[in-house]
Amino acid sequence: MSFVSPETSAALSLLNAGAVRERAHRMLAIGLEDKLPNFRIHLDRMASAVDLVLETTRKAYPSLEVPFHSRWRHFVMSGDDRWAALADNTAWSDRAARARAEFDLAIVSVFLDAGAGPTWRYQDPKTELAIGRSEGLGLASLAMFAGGVFSANPQAPLRADASVLAKLGVADLQNNLQVSPTNPLVGIDGRADLLRCLGALVASKPEIFGSHDTPRPGGLFDRLVALAKDGRLPAPTILSELLQQFGPIWPSRLTLGGIALGDCWKHPSLVTADVTNGLVPLHKLSQWLAYSLIEPLQTAGITVTDIDGLTGLAEYRNGGLFIDIGVLTFRDADAPQREHDVASSMVVEWRALTVALLDRTAEGVRQRLQLDSTSLPLAKVLEGGTWAAGRLLARERRADASPPIKVISDGTVF
Repeated sequence: MSFVSPETSAALSLLNAGAVRERAHRMLAIGLEDKLPNFRIHLDRMASAVDLVLETTRKAYPSLEVPFHSRWRHFVMSGDDRWAALADNTAWSDRAARARAEFDLAIVSVFLDAGAGPTWRYQDPKTELAIGRSEGLGLASLAMFAGGVFSANPQAPLRADASVLAKLGVADLQNNLQVSPTNPLVGIDGRADLLRCLGALVASKPEIFGSHDTPRPGGLFDRLVALAKDGRLPAPTILSELLQQFGPIWPSRLTLGGIALGDCWKHPSLVTADVTNGLVPLHKLSQWLAYSLIEPLQTAGITVTDIDGLTGLAEYRNGGLFIDIGVLTFRDADAPQREHDVASSMVVEWRALTVALLDRTAEGVRQRLQLDSTSLPLAKVLEGGTWAAGRLLARERRADASPPIKVISDGTVF
């Protein structure tokens, strides 16, 4: 029987969605007592947030048949589902082969999906439109995947091999993402490092990522299938596996008991009586990826349960919604004019409050529509939803549609 140190056990307790939600709501409770250093909270403005989310959702999805918030939405342009068209016309050997390819695509695409900055655009060859931010990164990454950029086999382009990812250069990304001095992309070096680290880690764990093929991120599909019981897999299990398997690839930040904590930060208000004192887990990109792996699993015949066990995403569109609509106001009126490091108490506080306020927004939307969490899970409220409403307000309030807080990012968080 192997011994697990108390610090290692404490670290593992932060690598799950439950810890994100619990600490985010604790941050909100502190804020409601007006004891946070950076923000005041005005719950009387929540009704306006719910109104806008409902209005935005109904406009995009009049029938209220809202899909999950996931990377797959960014592969659709004007009703043209590019991945579905490609996948449906590919001769897969079985459902698992398609699922591995979809895992490859989702994982690589999400890891490229941190904030692009306000000026970068992807010139889409198919529509000739210049598309920025997540949508542009989504289409660009799909084009790279379809073109075999990540594949070691020219005869099988629709895959991402660890051996190729481990050697991916900055120039490879610059060329395919159309980066230039006049079209700069925030954090291009960080993105390349992240994919190289991904490739090296996947290659080092053939028992996880190579049980049915040569090592590739898509091998995680087989790992998750093995964890399913009677064909059912809880969504929080997907996240826990992502955090534990991919944890070492993230830039060196906080560690505890030898465990890399990933998207986890310190905030002075989050006081606990153990070694996790001050730690605020958020795991935004990993949760975005967990949401994005649900549909491939479902297509392969796995029933994903407890989808609301995941949390809302602590990113700048959801967070911007609450600042721009007045639920959150700055204690320091000059704060929006300054740049803030992603590890600053300002940004950590904002992101944690965003997670908790998204839960409250989802409750309000469901009450208005007389639906429950089964028929309208948080993943659909996000898609309908809070993310789109946050972007709408950003476009109305700032010429470059930037977030209400200037965040210094390395391309691996937002």
